[in-house]
Amino acid sequence: MENEIIENNELTEKQAVSDAETEKKLKRRFISGIIIGAFCAMFVFVAGTICFILVTGARAGSRDEQGILNSNTIRKVKLLEGLVDTNYYKDDVDKTAEVEGMYKGLIDSLGDPYSVYYTEDELKELKAVTKGVYYGIGAYVGMDKERNIPMITGVMEGGPADEAGLMEGDVIYEVNKESTQGLSLDEVVAKIKGEKGTSVHLTLIREGQADNVEVDVTRNEIQVPTVSTELLKDGIGYLKITEFDEITTDQFTEGLAELRASNIKGLIIDLRNNPGGNLMTVCDIARQILPKGKIVYTVDRDGNKQDYTCDGSHQIDIPVVVLINQYSASASEILAGAIKDYGIGKLVGVTTFGKGIVQSVFDLNDGTAVKLTVSDYYTPKGFNIHKIGIEPDVEIELDVDKAQNEKIDTQKDKAVEVMKELLDK
Repeated sequence: MENEIIENNELTEKQAVSDAETEKKLKRRFISGIIIGAFCAMFVFVAGTICFILVTGARAGSRDEQGILNSNTIRKVKLLEGLVDTNYYKDDVDKTAEVEGMYKGLIDSLGDPYSVYYTEDELKELKAVTKGVYYGIGAYVGMDKERNIPMITGVMEGGPADEAGLMEGDVIYEVNKESTQGLSLDEVVAKIKGEKGTSVHLTLIREGQADNVEVDVTRNEIQVPTVSTELLKDGIGYLKITEFDEITTDQFTEGLAELRASNIKGLIIDLRNNPGGNLMTVCDIARQILPKGKIVYTVDRDGNKQDYTCDGSHQIDIPVVVLINQYSASASEILAGAIKDYGIGKLVGVTTFGKGIVQSVFDLNDGTAVKLTVSDYYTPKGFNIHKIGIEPDVEIELDVDKAQNEKIDTQKDKAVEVMKELLDK
């Protein structure tokens, strides 16, 4: 299996908790540092027990003395294992966890937050999520990249999180009374998800409340609605894409067809808080909008270039406005960047996240897999937006107070205003 992934593992959805009061709470409540454990640093394979064959045909088992699998590292791993077996104060050490820790340590040593080793259970979860169905609480979870804190960035209407009263912007301080400090987004999400009918206890920091919010949420099957539509006044169609999963293309096609059947005069595409997803999905959606030409192209470390193109047979013939924000990432940036490069729409909001790299998932043929960053991607005009982002044509910040207290979306209102200007021309 080799799937190209364009996703943001540092964040998944909406607004950062940005005021000074919350900053102080985090500093008081988060315990700095976590003891990672000795075996997190074990990034070598044990000789004679490991022989992975990647989809590329490369063998991980044959390395010379210049590689990580040599006599010195083998000897050191055996020494560490022996010390643990004879001296560690607990005698119920999980050997499987030790081995998985070594594999994870190898990939973690790359220092790339987007390259990940997946255990069997984690790989099953990944496959379920990319298909758009999973067991969880029905909330989007993201990382604030500046403060490295997990937070609720969106709540699915009618889902368990919605029913339990979770709110966008809630900082996830603890999961089942375990601190989230120092955990990756994948680790936080893994703790929150679980079997249908089971419960997860969340300790949240909520803006405007002095005390922590303690809440129990019962997990359920979540079928992710990745596309939603709305017919606005003056013949304006609104279409929101929350992520680019396998199911998203069909949902987009159906949603756009419904809006076009209502004879819309203009289309607003909302990509705010969209973390990305599957490369082929965003390309299939782009082919329903863009003119003939490149959608995006990738370049690997050897300079090999791959173009993803559109034949232009379905180029949209009405004005387009695209809503973006600081959490629009990866595949979202591919779509927004192409629309901007071709000049077929106006971008409204704030500068996007800035993730211009591609990951591929390699099946290790034993129920596990590894996801590695394999290339950079470029917009049709040749821009790589990694750590830069895409600037809007019309900049406007979201008024968080109005959004939370009055249910007024100032960015969406601005997009409607810009669309009306385009329609009046």
